[in-house]
Amino acid sequence: MEDDMEEVVSKKLKLIMFKGMIALGWVLLTNIGTFRRMGKVAKKVKYVRPPRRYDIPKYKEGMKVCESDEKYLRPTPYCNYRVPEIIALANELGAFKKSDYEYAKSVFEFVKRNIILEFLPMDDARDTLLRGTGTCIHKISLFIALCRAAGIKARYKLYAPIMTQAWYDHLIGADPLAQQWYNAMGYFLLHGEGEVYIDGKWIVADVGPTPERQAAQGIPITKFGEDSIGTWFYAVPNTITKVESITSLGLGGKMTRPLLRVFMNKIAKVPLARLNNSILEQIERGKKILEEMGEEEYDKKAREKYKPMMLKPELLERKPGLRFKGE
Repeated sequence: MEDDMEEVVSKKLKLIMFKGMIALGWVLLTNIGTFRRMGKVAKKVKYVRPPRRYDIPKYKEGMKVCESDEKYLRPTPYCNYRVPEIIALANELGAFKKSDYEYAKSVFEFVKRNIILEFLPMDDARDTLLRGTGTCIHKISLFIALCRAAGIKARYKLYAPIMTQAWYDHLIGADPLAQQWYNAMGYFLLHGEGEVYIDGKWIVADVGPTPERQAAQGIPITKFGEDSIGTWFYAVPNTITKVESITSLGLGGKMTRPLLRVFMNKIAKVPLARLNNSILEQIERGKKILEEMGEEEYDKKAREKYKPMMLKPELLERKPGLRFKGE
């Protein structure tokens, strides 16, 4: 029987991430002319970050915070909770006052509803909190940081996802270069959720999508304990990874971090602006749906119609645009 406290690192996921970097390089090399022309396009395609949805409480001396250096409780790269802003928010959300379950649920609701999806370089959980936006990995890191701050063990659950058609259309379909990268691989590079250890078991927390984005997709609004797999995505088999730190997968290293920052802030500025604008448009569509129906009624109707998606064999048989030796 697998030890629930042991890390699970998928070799297949590591290989997929390596291939993803090769696929990205291929897209870059075959689109040099396109990137050169983007300087002119950049003036027309702009992304304006939305305002933060919340105020950050003020830190006060003596606020409680976990001081353990035990695995799954200690700070890790990009997930440092021993900073005033995160400590203050943890205390406001009920750290050391509510039960572990109720507190983790409060953190889940805060991160899921308030942090807006934005594609940008990796940075710390504090940066995500101050900014109010981030990728799914940013959101998971903030969720984990707030849980660890309250002395609740938390970890990352990551995998290589195959997108549903609707997700592909609204996000990847927003930019031709993003389509090339995805099609070169046959699946997206990385997605995930958080997990918290409460009463002897790990509970999943899909903090990635806001309710508005899920309403725009016509799917139920995932609750604390409900998985993203089968709702938003299919997981590529044998890629599920459960780790204390994203650095276990080589993410955010000293070599890769500056390169990715240059790529995202300079080279891919226009494609990312298109993707991020597409996300904001989807949020507005979902917002109108929830305003008209009410969130509770919408979720009830969505669950009546919704059936969990099973992995379809034809998706696994999809051939990527790039082929690697042995495939």
